[in-house]
Amino acid sequence: MKRCVVLFVLLLAASALTQDHPSVTSQPNSVYAGADGKFEANPDTALVQFNISAQEDSSQAAYDRASKQAEQLRQILRTNGIDPKSAEIGYFSIQPVYDYHSARPKLVAYRVAASVSLRLKDFTKIAPIVQQLSESDITGDQSITYTLENMSAAKSKAVEDAYRRARESASAVAQAGGRTLGELSYASVDTFENVRPVPRVQAMARTAMANVPAPTEEFSPQTVTVTAHVNAVFTMK
Repeated sequence: MKRCVVLFVLLLAASALTQDHPSVTSQPNSVYAGADGKFEANPDTALVQFNISAQEDSSQAAYDRASKQAEQLRQILRTNGIDPKSAEIGYFSIQPVYDYHSARPKLVAYRVAASVSLRLKDFTKIAPIVQQLSESDITGDQSITYTLENMSAAKSKAVEDAYRRARESASAVAQAGGRTLGELSYASVDTFENVRPVPRVQAMARTAMANVPAPTEEFSPQTVTVTAHVNAVFTMK
C-alpha cells in the first residue's frame, strides 16, 4: 500500500513539472532557454468608486433622499468639468430593514443603495472630487485605485525583456560549448499583471480639516508591473 502511495505522489510531481514547462521535442544542434521579464508603467487611469446610501422610514422617502444624493453627485462632477454620463452605476437596490430583537421581525425602515464608479484620466481632478464627496450628503465608502488601460503595449515590453534574457542565456550556453547561436525555432509566452488590494476610505466630513493636507497628497500612484515568461528553442551553428 505504501509503494502505491509513493508511486502516486511521484506521478503527481511529474505532472506538475510538465505543466510548469511546456513539452518541447528535443532537437539536435539546438538549445532550450527560459527567462522572466518585466515592464513597469505609470498608471494612466484612476478608478474612483463610492456608494450612494439612504435609509428612511418609507421606501419613497429613502428613494427621494437617494435621488438628492445623486443630484449632488452630478453637480460635483459638473463643477469639476466632468460629464455626469461618464459615471457608471454598478448596481441599484431598495431593501426593507427589519428589527430582529423582538419575537417577530419588525419592519423599521427602507434602504436605497447604489454603487458608482468614475474613471479619470486627469489625476488633478481626483483630490477636489474626493474632498467634495466627503463633505456632501453622499454617505458611502470611497476608494481610489490606479490602473493601466493600455495593457497590450506593456505586455509587449515585458515579453521583449523576457525574450532578450532568454536569448542571452542561450547564447552563453552556445559559446560555452564552442558554438554560435542561430535562429529561433520555437517559443512560448505567458504574461501576468500585478493585482493590488483595493483600499477602502470611509467618507467623512472634512469641513474642520479644510487646511490639513490629504493623506495621499504629494505621493505618486504605484506603478503597474507586468511580467512575462518566455520559453525558447534556438538552433546552434
